[in-house]
Amino acid sequence: MERKEKITVVGAGSWGTALALVLADNGHDVRLWGHNPKQIEEINQLHTNKKYLPGVELPNNIVGYNTLKDALNEVETCILAVPTKAIREVLNDMANVRQEPLTIVHVSKGIEPDTLLRISEMIEDEMPEHLLQDVVVLSGPSHAEEVSMRHITTVTVSSKNIEAAEKVQDLFINSYFRVYTNPDIIGVEIGGALKNIIALAAGITDGLGYGDNAKAALITRGLAEIARLGTKMGASPLTFSGLTGIGDLIVTCTSVHSRNWRAGNLLGKGQKLEEVLENMGMVVEGVRTTKAAYQLAEKYQVKMPITTALHNVLFQHANPKDEVDALMTRVKTHEMEDLANVLSSEQ
Repeated sequence: MERKEKITVVGAGSWGTALALVLADNGHDVRLWGHNPKQIEEINQLHTNKKYLPGVELPNNIVGYNTLKDALNEVETCILAVPTKAIREVLNDMANVRQEPLTIVHVSKGIEPDTLLRISEMIEDEMPEHLLQDVVVLSGPSHAEEVSMRHITTVTVSSKNIEAAEKVQDLFINSYFRVYTNPDIIGVEIGGALKNIIALAAGITDGLGYGDNAKAALITRGLAEIARLGTKMGASPLTFSGLTGIGDLIVTCTSVHSRNWRAGNLLGKGQKLEEVLENMGMVVEGVRTTKAAYQLAEKYQVKMPITTALHNVLFQHANPKDEVDALMTRVKTHEMEDLANVLSSEQ
């Protein structure tokens, strides 16, 4: 029998709530923190979170909290499930109310523009050393809507400390939520973040009516693009053939559950970025990550044509059709050239 714990999930959006449900199914006492008092009252009284997971009943061992100090009291593990842009503010608040070391499991997918830090690096940068036990990343092809319905899902956990990753694996794993470990934390984070860029682009091609053939080409070239940058940053190329590479790409680029695909689809149909973000009502991580990835491509001198095209659409007001057409008619090259270059970088 695994030891049952008190675990805090910081962030009561769709993904945080779905992961709270998994932990509750495993018998843990789960504290779900959110900043909206009405939402927390709904979680505690009605056992629902209708805005983010409509039609889902939450187990009784999920208790909502509005006060971060109370939510973190007497817990050893915290699941950090807030958007990338809010991470520093939330970590600062956690540091102000926390006395003991904490293992932080981050489940967001993004890169911070300008600093170009991955989320695990942001946590190490922001959280005082004496309050940080370990940092673990949980990532993979996983829609909150399907996890909340207990559909079979596979994810990866990674950490500099393999024992910390294995502990988190034990906390989450059950009959429908399968958890694997991977020592390549750089690859896991880069794959999870950059796939949102490709999903935005895939949504644009669908919005333009270009069909499945074009989208398959985009996903394939997108994977090569992610691997080019990731290996330059120190990741293993094998990681991108796994759950947080091709697995996450497939689910995010092809599903209507994907916020990034939906946002791209609206862009392809002619809506402006400001309209799209307002209509979505939830964070679209790929927009911010596109800016960061564009900067990373310049820093590491890596060719990333899809990222560049999307950057032009999002931040330079370029016409989506013109950018997609330019992508599809780029100079010819050998299909295996990128793979050979990635593998040679490992020699």
